[in-house]
Amino acid sequence: MTETSNVTRDEIDELGPVDWIVVEFPGGKFKGEIAPELQALVERNIVRVLDLLIMRKDEDGTLEAFELSELDDPELGALRTYETELAMLLSEDDVTAIAAAVEPGSTAAVLVWENTWAAPFGSAVRRAGGQLVASGRIPIQALLAVIQEDEEELAKEGS
Repeated sequence: MTETSNVTRDEIDELGPVDWIVVEFPGGKFKGEIAPELQALVERNIVRVLDLLIMRKDEDGTLEAFELSELDDPELGALRTYETELAMLLSEDDVTAIAAAVEPGSTAAVLVWENTWAAPFGSAVRRAGGQLVASGRIPIQALLAVIQEDEEELAKEGS
């Protein structure tokens, strides 16, 4: 995320943590079913969408990236309402790097969002002179594997 916008330092200081994801839809079958869930998060002030991009990678590896206004897809539904609010943080280099992770013949959605629920805490940390030195995320698959392992261990002990 390398492009900058006309955001002031004070506005940046009030931001919550910013995350991004790339969600791949094999076979190019992107559907707008995620729009209502994303809209609910925005309406509850849990997240603020900063950038949203749809990309299609053909079987031969040819990449097409689209802003929502460029797509004539009724399944996108409410996602279009965010377009006027987007900060356009993704640069061409970002899109190229992300595309390397997308399988040929797939469609992907790239979402950048602010965790607005955490903004007051993050701002307080910065005002107190603190800074983030590490962050991470535990994939759901890893949690499920641990739970399954624990269940198998309990089953062995119960036998």
